Amino acid sequence: MAKTDYVELPDGSQVKILHEDRSVLAIDKPPGWMLGPEDEEHVRRNLHIALTLGIEAGLWWARCRGLKFVRFIHRLDAPTTGVLLLAKSRGALAPFGKLFSGRLVEKTYLAVTDGIPKEKEWTCTLPLGADPAVPGKHRVDHEDGKESETRFRVLETRNGRALVEAYPHTGRTHQIRLHLLAAGCPVAGDILYGKPHPAGLGLRAVELAYPDPFTHRPIRIRAERPEFEKAFGFGPVPVSQTPATPPTIDGAAVPAPPKPVPAVSAPRPAPPSAPPRPVTTRPVAHRPAAAAKPANRPPAPQRPVAPSHSNRKPTPAKPRPQPPTSRPTPAAPQRPPEKQESPGPGPQTARNQGKRRRRG
Repeated sequence: MAKTDYVELPDGSQVKILHEDRSVLAIDKPPGWMLGPEDEEHVRRNLHIALTLGIEAGLWWARCRGLKFVRFIHRLDAPTTGVLLLAKSRGALAPFGKLFSGRLVEKTYLAVTDGIPKEKEWTCTLPLGADPAVPGKHRVDHEDGKESETRFRVLETRNGRALVEAYPHTGRTHQIRLHLLAAGCPVAGDILYGKPHPAGLGLRAVELAYPDPFTHRPIRIRAERPEFEKAFGFGPVPVSQTPATPPTIDGAAVPAPPKPVPAVSAPRPAPPSAPPRPVTTRPVAHRPAAAAKPANRPPAPQRPVAPSHSNRKPTPAKPRPQPPTSRPTPAAPQRPPEKQESPGPGPQTARNQGKRRRRG
């Protein structure tokens, strides 16, 4: 039985499945779906509740897999998109949970910042904690904050923004967003710590790598990047368009690679021409001109004209003998009747006549 390559949400939208094995299911989380808390206020946009309702309703994506249980192993913020790992059984929760708590999972995010970082690569280790003044927000807290670590690398800059790869070593709430804010370049579209953007939050989980706790083989799950980069003005630039600001790194313009100069080959020498062939001429024989015909030539004698058929007297046509319609069949010649010879005397009569002749 063929399985679907997506999971279906209550609103009818389909979420792409990036990876699946006997233990876990990885999906490309859409924006706007949160993973907690599971209360009445957030039930409409709670991703875990939506998936559980689909299993209970017997939707085909769950029924074709025989799913009875699903639960997220780690969390992503509601506006963040990308790789989200889900356990397919309760027995898989603890082994995969130890991978994340033991920091054995490599996570890669793609972020778009408002502003250009001062360094091309750097690591931020500022401690983070909740902001008591504003519920739902966090801040850098040197006194009561928890240790956190994120490594950053600038990939490209364009139009006053930067495309940055982030590698969080710890998993604190809003960790990447707060560390980029501390660097002076908040994430684009961050309504909590920056300015909104029509494309939403410029943060996406693009890769997740870990050793499988059951098979011990390495697993690497990737999410697509092009659409995300294009939504924030990055990605390949069409040939007919030129970016308003050339790409820069550390504030310096990146020189364009030199265009390859086509190799010019030396002209080949022309092959030696063959010597011209001698032209032979044949003498033209001059024929004597024909004698001119006399101008006054006597007229040719005229032939006598035969009398026309119209002056002849018509000759009566002789009647042609008609062939007989049927020829008489000649009678067959009759043979003369054959003479009938009288039978001669028998042998006994001949003997008697001979005896009489002797006696006489």
